[in-house]
Amino acid sequence: MARTQDHPGEQAASDPIRLLAIRESELSVDEVFRAVGDDAAGGIALFVGTVRDHDGGQDVGALGYSCHPSAEDELRRVAEKVVADFPVRGLAAVHRVGELAVGDLAVVVAVACPHRAEAFAACRKLIDDLKHEVPIWKHQRFSDGTEEWVGAC
Repeated sequence: MARTQDHPGEQAASDPIRLLAIRESELSVDEVFRAVGDDAAGGIALFVGTVRDHDGGQDVGALGYSCHPSAEDELRRVAEKVVADFPVRGLAAVHRVGELAVGDLAVVVAVACPHRAEAFAACRKLIDDLKHEVPIWKHQRFSDGTEEWVGAC
């Protein structure tokens, strides 16, 4: 069946950015998923980034995230670019700052679009641009006593 582009559900929602936040508290996959729900969305793509126990061949003992005061404004700018490029029905992104443990959720993003291919592509752009453009820095402390800062931009 061919897509009918003239149906309102095939277009971006008038206000699709539903949740953007940088928080010190634990993140919720359910909260992000619920935020993007839309009856016209045929696909929701969700990405969850977790703290892993290694990086670059070294065991991670501790990890913390910090951000620049402009981080939420930059997150909004990234989200607005995604909305401009895709028919987004709902978008949400939350990133955690502070001290995190292995297995903790560091970032959760989701995008709802009329079709799955659009949802996957939009979600991929959202997380990739967030990681490259939003000023959030990761401070990793390794089990051998060394440490490194990893900058988002």
